[in-house]
Amino acid sequence: MNIGFIGMGTMGAPMAGHLLAKGHQVTVWNRTPGKDTAILECGGASVSAIHDLASCQVIISCVGGSNDVKECLRAVRPTNPTLFIDHSTIEPTAAVELAEELAEAGHLFVDAPVTGGSMGAINGTLTIFLGGEPDACLMAEQIVQAYGRNVRRVGDSGAGQWMKLANQIAVGGALAGLCESLAFAKRAGLDITVAKEMIGAGAGGSWAFENYGPRILNENWEPGFSIRNQVKDFRYVIYAAQQTGASVPTTRVINAELEAMLDEFGGDTTAAWYRRLVDPA
Repeated sequence: MNIGFIGMGTMGAPMAGHLLAKGHQVTVWNRTPGKDTAILECGGASVSAIHDLASCQVIISCVGGSNDVKECLRAVRPTNPTLFIDHSTIEPTAAVELAEELAEAGHLFVDAPVTGGSMGAINGTLTIFLGGEPDACLMAEQIVQAYGRNVRRVGDSGAGQWMKLANQIAVGGALAGLCESLAFAKRAGLDITVAKEMIGAGAGGSWAFENYGPRILNENWEPGFSIRNQVKDFRYVIYAAQQTGASVPTTRVINAELEAMLDEFGGDTTAAWYRRLVDPA
C-alpha cells in the first residue's frame, strides 16, 4: 500500500520503519529536515513539501498537538479518497472536527493515539486506541498492526482521544509514584537500584517502574516522552474534565509540578522529575 507518513520524531520514525518492513511503500515528510535518514536507508522515500503526499492512499500522522495536526492534514490536499490515521494526542473535539471536515471532502479519518512509549514504537508493541466509523477503523487496524500489539476500536470519532486522555491520567499517577518513591529512597540513604528491583516486583510495580526506572538508575534524561509533551496532554485532560464535569485533582497537582519544570527541563524525559524531587533546590 502507498502510505504517506507525517512526523519522524521519537515515535513516528520507528513506526514508519515497521510499515516498510511489512512491505508497504512509505513516503515521509517532517517539518524539521534531516530526520528521514533511517527511513531512506530502509528503502523509504522522502518529500520536501507535504502536498507531495497527495497521491498516497493512506496518510498517517504523528506530530504535536491539535493545531499541528489540523495544519498538516489540511495541507496534504489529497487527489483521491484517502484514509487518514492520526497517532497524535489531541483534543477529542479536534478529532471530531477533522473527521467531519475530511468526510465532507470524501475522505476517512481515524483518531488513533498510541501508548507504550518509544520502546513500544521500536519493538512494535504499542497499544492503539481507534476512534471512527467501524469500516474506517477496520482498515486502519490492518495497517497499524505493523507496530501495534493491542489495537482496538473504542468508539466513534474522538473516542480514541478520550481513551488516550484517560490513559494519561493513569500514566501520570504511575510516573508520580515512581519518581517520589525512588527519590524518597535516595534521600533515606537506600540503594535505589535495590529499591527499584524490590518495589517494582511487588504491589508497587508498574509499567513506569519497568520502563522509566532504568532511566533513573542510569541518569538518562534524554528525550523519550518529554515533560513538555506530558504537560500538553495534561492540559487537554484538564480542559476535557471541565467539559464533562469530571474531577481530576491528582492530575492537576502532577501537572502543576511538571509545569514548574518546563523552563529548565521541558525537553527532558518525564522521568527527570526524579531529579527535582531528590534535589528540590
